[in-house]
Amino acid sequence: MAVPVHEIASPIGVIADTHGTLRDEALTMLDGCELLLHLGDVGSRERDEDILKRLTGMAPLYTVRGNIDTPDWAGRLPMTQDLVVNGWRLHLVHNLDDFDTGTPCDAVLHGHSHKPRNEWQDRRLLFNPGGGGRRRFTLPITVGKLWADACGLRGAVLHLPI
Repeated sequence: MAVPVHEIASPIGVIADTHGTLRDEALTMLDGCELLLHLGDVGSRERDEDILKRLTGMAPLYTVRGNIDTPDWAGRLPMTQDLVVNGWRLHLVHNLDDFDTGTPCDAVLHGHSHKPRNEWQDRRLLFNPGGGGRRRFTLPITVGKLWADACGLRGAVLHLPI
């Protein structure tokens, strides 16, 4: 299967672990992005597919399946996804433990832990936007933006009001 290639001028909007809740504040933070990524755990109910429909209405969307994504619609979601944005190779996976370290990529974008992460390790950016839906324990509610351009590959975690 061919790897999708995108040339965009805006940051990439990144969200994960919505668990059936798509906050208006998250939509505001992602507005204006030419490309959106959902890193899994969209939701466990049939109606949670509407989250993906709303995001797709904003910009092209790539999504991977998370461990709670069990309804029939979720069976169409891949476990991993590779794409190239402005020459940067991105690998999407829900749980970082499922990442094959032999995968050629510049960044591994993941969710699952609800813990924001934006760090370089072994010449790869490991980026987790955190949980963008329901609050989990005392963790913040966050989404992310990723810039992939001639200046480099860099991310930012954006905190939503609770």
